[in-house]
Order: sequence, then structure tokens, then C-alpha cells
Amino acid sequence: MLYLIAKALISGAVIAAASEIARRSPTLGALIVSLPLVSALTMIWLWRDTGDVERIAAHAQSTFWLVLPTLPSFLLMAYLLRIEVPFWAALAAASALAVVLYLAAMAVLGRFGIAL
Repeated sequence: MLYLIAKALISGAVIAAASEIARRSPTLGALIVSLPLVSALTMIWLWRDTGDVERIAAHAQSTFWLVLPTLPSFLLMAYLLRIEVPFWAALAAASALAVVLYLAAMAVLGRFGIAL
């Protein structure tokens, strides 16, 4: 249980630090969150928990393919906020687009034999 709490605290600290930095500098905050910090932490925890290199490799490959469909949602969010759509509505629309694009990506990748 102590290990789970430590993982949560370390992972949460990364997110908290990124949000504090973004408050001061949106560009630097974006740079930090664009780094694969969460993925790297996940791989570290997977390695520590399982030592299973195939599982980590599958995670890394799936992460690559699933990052791509999220990219348009960031552009949609920026656009909606700039035309004064309320924050929560813009976030919901961007999230919905991401879900649709995730489903589409999984369907397309499946046709090419790439299982996620």
C-alpha cells in the first residue's frame, strides 16, 4: 500500500509541477506536458512491478499510435476557446473528438494488423 501511495504522490507531483509552470509560462508548460513524462513514469512503474519487457514494449507502441488521434483535439480546444466557447464546453467537445478519433484510429490500425 505504501508503494501505491508513493507512485500516486510522485505521479501527482509531476502533474502539479507542470500546471504550476504552465500558469507562469504557457509555452514552457506545454513543453513539459508534451514530454512523455506520464508514459515514462508508467513504463518505470511497469518495469518495477512486472519486469516484463514485452508488456512495456506493447505499451510504448500503443502509446505512439494513440497519441496521434489526440493531436486534433488540442487544436479544436484552442480554436473553441479563442472564439469564446465556455471552457467546459470546449473541453467536452475536444474530449469527444479525441474519443471519436481514438475509435477511428483503432479501427484503421486494426485493418493493418496493428493491435492495440
